[in-house]
Amino acid sequence: MTLVLPAPATPTVAVAGSDARFPVRRIFCVGRNYEAHAREMGKDPDREPPFFFSKPADAVVDSGETVAYPPQTENFHYEAELVVAIGKGGCNIAEADALDHIWGYAVGNDLTRRDLQLAARDVGRPWDFGKAFDRSAIIGPVHAVSETGHPAKGSIRLAVNGVVKQDADLAELIWSVPEVISYLSHSIALAPGDLIMTGTPAGVGPLVPGDVCTVSIKGLGEISTTIGPRD
Repeated sequence: MTLVLPAPATPTVAVAGSDARFPVRRIFCVGRNYEAHAREMGKDPDREPPFFFSKPADAVVDSGETVAYPPQTENFHYEAELVVAIGKGGCNIAEADALDHIWGYAVGNDLTRRDLQLAARDVGRPWDFGKAFDRSAIIGPVHAVSETGHPAKGSIRLAVNGVVKQDADLAELIWSVPEVISYLSHSIALAPGDLIMTGTPAGVGPLVPGDVCTVSIKGLGEISTTIGPRD
């Protein structure tokens, strides 16, 4: 097969304790999956069916990198998240079998142009400009399930310049990881390399150039991002 343009490189994220990299196929994100965060976003936290949005695979950024303050926003937010890395694909996955499809877990930061997201939400438009922009998915090293097991509880915390802004427990997820995988797979066939960002706790807020943002999850370590000058 001859391509009329060079094929783009496959986006990858680091693997903990290894020089190998995890190839990224797609990034799915769960919206409002902690009760307190749903309330702070002005929504009812009742357990309605989960909903999803996406980020492009090449939005991934490793821990330790500098991310420029993005264009077209005056309200640039952090969101600490548990990230699930899919190692075995499937569709119509039963909740009882969902964990068998996971290769590993990582710490994530779903960077958001909040003003653009809310402006789109308020008129019923897609969130893409608020969520799916360049370098908007900070993904820490993926830890293999064989090393960490399946974290269903434990601290998830975010700090800006050393000041804690988000502090919650993974057990507070409205929809658990197996439930999220099962629900998503009944609509879209999952494949190896897919990442799922599982939602953020309450306490989201702004970042400005010069800020250092750290996210930690018990058993998965910590990631760090410096915010650079406006792009």
